[in-house]
Amino acid sequence: MEQDKPQHASPPTRNLAARALTRIAHVYFALARGMTMGVRAACFDEAGRVFLVRHSYVPGWHLPGGGIERGETALEAVAKEIREEGNLALGAPPQLLQVYFNKQTSRRDHVLLYRCDGVTQAEPRLKDHEIVEAGFFALDALPATTTAATRRRLEEIAGRAPFADCW
Repeated sequence: MEQDKPQHASPPTRNLAARALTRIAHVYFALARGMTMGVRAACFDEAGRVFLVRHSYVPGWHLPGGGIERGETALEAVAKEIREEGNLALGAPPQLLQVYFNKQTSRRDHVLLYRCDGVTQAEPRLKDHEIVEAGFFALDALPATTTAATRRRLEEIAGRAPFADCW
């Protein structure tokens, strides 16, 4: 995949097994943790492009991120998730922009959104069981299947929309 060009292929739809597994994981985390908290990172390279990922288990392009594990700080989770999902390394320290209630996932889920400037990529992220595609995109050339929530977060970051309370 060319890193600068958006992909226009239709995203895969989640199959029944993937939806069931996701639901089971959310029930487990609700019982085991009470409240869940995750991070998402708006990662910008020196050219001002944003890094997005396309997962195997949900449709569309997303900001990289994931859950904060027990004993892990939010900043550690950001660094871990961008490394795992994109082979990215932090440049400037991440800046916390907003805490969102993610009621679409559960009544107990919150997402911390960080802006990460000057990120670098050690090598392109190869496809695996979790990440189907990943790359940097100019803000005016996002993939057609970039999720509405991802587009809203980028509008908020650009100052063209107020920060919402819900993801």
